[in-house]
Amino acid sequence: MTPLHRHQIAWLSHPGWQRLLDGDWDDEAHACLRHWAEHRLPVVVTRQAPDDDAIALGLCAPARWSRRRLALRVARADVLYFDEFPRLEKVVAQLPPAARAPARELAAALQGSRTAARVYGSHGWQHLTGLAHVRDGSDIDLWVGVADTEQADAAAAALNAFSAAHCRLDGELIFPGDSAVAWREWLAWRAGRATSLLVKRLQGAAMQAWEPSEALA
Repeated sequence: MTPLHRHQIAWLSHPGWQRLLDGDWDDEAHACLRHWAEHRLPVVVTRQAPDDDAIALGLCAPARWSRRRLALRVARADVLYFDEFPRLEKVVAQLPPAARAPARELAAALQGSRTAARVYGSHGWQHLTGLAHVRDGSDIDLWVGVADTEQADAAAAALNAFSAAHCRLDGELIFPGDSAVAWREWLAWRAGRATSLLVKRLQGAAMQAWEPSEALA
């Protein structure tokens, strides 16, 4: 059984989409869901309720459907397979021109520390769907999987070095066990400007305090 994690995407079966379409939706939401079903587009794993056999998923609609966020619940049997948002290298051509060279430099720096960034948020959704998710000034949202404190420090430094006019970089470092921390908060904690971190997991988020020598788990 595939374990779930933050920012994971899921591809649903035809019967799974049919069950969702049979739900009690308003006209706009139903039209959006029908487009997703007809074009076999992915949805994303969201916060999971404990002891619930169903999987909580989310659909981030583009401008065409008022950028709505639809909350879905499906049986695991309705998921054909799970996948990931695209790596940064795959999305560079879609970014604003001013961000492309810095994004390539960032991807190379992360590769040097044996990590890689995946693009979620509006840029990730636009790459996956071909629809108008990005707007002027949209953040570039990245998550980077890291194995330990050393790798987290290297990844956060590379993210912090990114600089492009009118483009803000946001996102998370994700540690083993699916513990996610905003990379800017990680830098502040490592610099001694914070004594605790907001750690996000599949079943919720909580402030936790660590000593810099402790492993994040």
